[in-house]
Amino acid sequence: MAPNRAAPEFWWRTERSGAAVALWPLARLWGALAAWRMARPPRFRPPVAVICVGNFVVGGAGKTPAVIALARMARRRGASPGILVRGYGGRAKGPIVVDPAIYNAGHVGDEALLLAAAAPTVVARDRVAGAKRLLAAGVNLIIMDDGFQNPALAKDLTLVAVDAEAGIGNGLPLPSGPMRAPLQPQLRRADALLVIGDGEAAEPLIRTAARAGRAIVHARLKPTRVRDWRKRPILAFAGIGRPDKFYASLAAVGATVARTVNFPDHHRYSVGEASELIAAAEADELRLVTTEKDMVRLSAKTGPLAELARRAEAFNVILEFENPAAIGEMIDEAMVKAALA
Repeated sequence: MAPNRAAPEFWWRTERSGAAVALWPLARLWGALAAWRMARPPRFRPPVAVICVGNFVVGGAGKTPAVIALARMARRRGASPGILVRGYGGRAKGPIVVDPAIYNAGHVGDEALLLAAAAPTVVARDRVAGAKRLLAAGVNLIIMDDGFQNPALAKDLTLVAVDAEAGIGNGLPLPSGPMRAPLQPQLRRADALLVIGDGEAAEPLIRTAARAGRAIVHARLKPTRVRDWRKRPILAFAGIGRPDKFYASLAAVGATVARTVNFPDHHRYSVGEASELIAAAEADELRLVTTEKDMVRLSAKTGPLAELARRAEAFNVILEFENPAAIGEMIDEAMVKAALA
C-alpha cells in the first residue's frame, strides 16, 4: 500500500530541533514572503459578506466541518450562503459550480463534494472569479473554506480553526515548522480562534490570541452514529492530514480498531490499493471504515474501487459550537459590516 507522506515529526515538537534550526534561513525567507503577500490590499470587495475559515498551519484542523456548520447556521438565520473553495486535490481550475451528479473528487476535490451538500459551492483557484460566480448564483453570503492567507478578497469575518490537540507545533514557518506564515502577521488578520476539540497543545496560542483581543470560540467534532461502531473490529484507513485523530475518534466511541492504514492527504486510491484493503479486511474479518473525505474519493462505477466503496463505511462527524449564539452574532455582524462598506 502507498506510504504516508506525513509532515515531519519535528514540526509538532514545542522545542526547536536541529532540523528546524538548519532550515531556518529558508523558513525566514518563506515567512517574509508570506507576510508580505498577506499584507497586500484585496483585489475585490464583494457586495455581500465574506466569512473566511482558515488555519495558521498546513494540514487539517477541522475547516471543512466548520464551514458546513456555518452554512447551515446562516441558512437558519435567513441568509442564502454560498461556499467558495479552491478544490485542492482536483483538476478543475474553475470557477465552476459543484454538481456531485457531474463531478467527482478527481475533478473538484473531496472537500468540495462534501461542502456542496450544505450550500451552493464553487471551486475556483482564482478567488475573485469564484466569488463573482457565487454572486451570479444569487447568494448573499460567501463562506470561504481556506484562503486566510490569500489577500484577493476582502473579508468581513475571519475564523482561524485550531486543533486543540496539535496547536501550532513549534510555531515556525515552513519548512522549519508547520506555520503558513509567521504568527503575528496572521494573528493581526484573525477575528477569532475556533478551537476544535480538547487538548493542551493550543493553550499558549489561545492565551496569546486573548491578550491580542481576539475572540476565542470552542467547538467539537461529534460522530453522527455511536453504537454502530462497536459491533465488530475495524480496519480503519484514511488519507487525511491527521489520520491518528480519526483513529482516536473511533476508539473514543468504543470501536475496536484492530488495524490502521495511512495514505497521503487527499490521496486518490488506486485499484491495487483498493484490492489490498479488501483482502486485508477479509483475511481478519474486519469491518472497513474510513472518513467522509476518503469515501467521496471512491467514485469508480465498477471494479475494486467500486467494491471498496460498497464495503467501506464512512465515519460521519458534525461540528457543534460550544456557544452557537456567539457564532450567530458574528455572522449577523459580518453581514451588517458588508452592507455598510
